[in-house]
Amino acid sequence: MEQIKTDNQFQELISREEPVVVKFVTDWCPDCKRMDMFLPTVFEEVGDIPMFEIDKDEFPEIAEKNNVMGIPSLLVFKKGEKLAHLHSANAKTPDQVIEFLSESVK
Repeated sequence: MEQIKTDNQFQELISREEPVVVKFVTDWCPDCKRMDMFLPTVFEEVGDIPMFEIDKDEFPEIAEKNNVMGIPSLLVFKKGEKLAHLHSANAKTPDQVIEFLSESVK
C-alpha cells in the first residue's frame, strides 16, 4: 500500500475519476496493525481497489478536514469528494471492512 507523503499527493489521489480508498493510520495504533493483517483477505473478497495510507499525526489538517477522529479510518474519495467513511469503531473485522468497501467502491 502506497504511503501518502505530501498534501499535494493526497489532493491528486482523491481527485481521480475512479474511487480510491485512503486509510488513516498512525505508527502507534495497534488496531491499524491488526487491520493490516486481514487486508489481504479483504482484497481477495472485494478485488483490487486502489488504497493509500496516510499518517494522521503527520497530516492533522487533512484528518480534521475529513472528520477523522479515530484510527484506523477508511475514507472513499472520487473526483475530490468524500463518498464514504468507515470509522475506527466499525473497522474491527474483515467482514465490516468488506461490507463497507463492497457498498462504497462501485
